[in-house]
Amino acid sequence: MRLTGHKIAVLMESDFYEPEILYYRHRFPEEGAEVHFLSRLWGQEEMTFQGHEHRMPFTVTESFEDVDEFALKEFSAVIVPSGMVADRLRYTEDPARLPPAARFLRRAFADPAILKGVICHGMWLAAPVAGLVRGRRAVVHNNLLGDLRNMGGEYVDQDVVVDDDLVTARTGEHCHLFARTIIDLLAGRPRGTVG
Repeated sequence: MRLTGHKIAVLMESDFYEPEILYYRHRFPEEGAEVHFLSRLWGQEEMTFQGHEHRMPFTVTESFEDVDEFALKEFSAVIVPSGMVADRLRYTEDPARLPPAARFLRRAFADPAILKGVICHGMWLAAPVAGLVRGRRAVVHNNLLGDLRNMGGEYVDQDVVVDDDLVTARTGEHCHLFARTIIDLLAGRPRGTVG
């Protein structure tokens, strides 16, 4: 159990890619990690989201809005999955304020001890935060090449790219390579350390 003691957060919303989310739900615990699926619950105790391809239901009971600074430091990794999850999460009622999910992601990026995993269209959640990926090496879905470049990121044509505490992957179909990279990186360091 290489990840015993590690906690991994996976952000969720509707139009998620079912094979990817199911893979994370089983693969990370196989290595001993706790997986927490977080979303914006809008004051409810739980919300059920539907997958993109098969409309599979997935119920989430934890909100990233409830994660304070101490709770955030308990996570070894925060993952923004593929599908339309990031686009749905970047909704804000007040155009003058960052979306709550983007504020959460900014907080995670501010802590180098937290591994950030962004796959496929997940990079959309970083777009509202100016400079978040500027100068960082990353890969995204081909549909987001312009977005990444406009955010100041450096596109690398590989299925998985590691840039310090940022791990990116091309598409949801690469979730097994993405997860394996995250597992290997976390297993190579004790809980709560950088590098």
